[in-house]
Amino acid sequence: MKSALYKITGILLLLGSLAFAWLWMDYQSFLTSPLGLATPKVTVQVDPGTSMKQLVQQLVKQDVIQHPFYLTWHARLTNKAHKLRAGEYTLTPEMTPVELLDTLISGKVVQYSLTIVEGWNIWQLLEAVANDKTLTHTLDDNDPNKLMARLGYPNEHPEGRFLPDTYFFPRHTTDIDFLRRAYDSMKHELTQQWPSRQTGLPLATPDEALILASIVEKETGLAEERPRIAGVFIRRLQQGMRLQTDPTIIYGLGRLFDGNLRRKDLRQDNPYNSYTRKGLPPTPIAMPGKEAIAAVLHPADGDEIFFVAKGDGSHYFSSSLAEHNGAVIKYQLGGRARRVSTNQ
Repeated sequence: MKSALYKITGILLLLGSLAFAWLWMDYQSFLTSPLGLATPKVTVQVDPGTSMKQLVQQLVKQDVIQHPFYLTWHARLTNKAHKLRAGEYTLTPEMTPVELLDTLISGKVVQYSLTIVEGWNIWQLLEAVANDKTLTHTLDDNDPNKLMARLGYPNEHPEGRFLPDTYFFPRHTTDIDFLRRAYDSMKHELTQQWPSRQTGLPLATPDEALILASIVEKETGLAEERPRIAGVFIRRLQQGMRLQTDPTIIYGLGRLFDGNLRRKDLRQDNPYNSYTRKGLPPTPIAMPGKEAIAAVLHPADGDEIFFVAKGDGSHYFSSSLAEHNGAVIKYQLGGRARRVSTNQ
């Protein structure tokens, strides 16, 4: 009787050992085999507070894994079950379950992007942010003044205060957080560049550099001309000449500008009319990039105080009014001589 019991016990132990060995091998195979997803990638959203149990149920529902117990077991054995980090993650077919879990605790969430384009004004920026489908929208409307109040700078003009760049962010980033990041980036850029500026510039503060940089940005068609254009404006300021730059007029007209700049617009005085007023306008007129700021703080040497667009994105630079008027006739009047304004 005892002998039979020993045999049965032995058989059961052997079967149990075989079953455990098979289970262990199957478990190891699960951990090291690619997920083999049906699509090139699957996006998994891990919400704040998601438990391991909830996660594996979600992964089964999305056809990511077939053995939820194995993944749960691995997570607990490796002490990773409570390390899940909220966010949106991308899984690919070649990933193994081990790599999947490591991804979900890494915090390396899916990143989206939005580019602030050099030369945009505040209205264009707010429109781009409002139209972005990934950002979480909290701004009630596109009021720049309300924006600055939300950022904590209610008395600061918003124009030019956001650094053009491509910004990456995860889903659920708010519009105000995105804009605060761009604002802080511009503030940092000015703080970094201002101390190394060229000596003798007619710019008293970083804000004045920002204003002039915005004008250079709007006047520049070819990137390599930025320092040369900046040099023209710096010399005009030093010599007490009016800047006489059309982009300031256009900005002053605001939404009244219909694409056609008329002589009466040049004569109509307002704080942004650089034809009727000397010095800089009261605020930037656009968002200048890093290179435009650098050009203003390190302008090209020379004696040129005029430039005119050649029609191909480049400019013709002149050091005398006579030469400038000749360039205007050649490049803007098609070679037809007629009375040219003094532009000085």
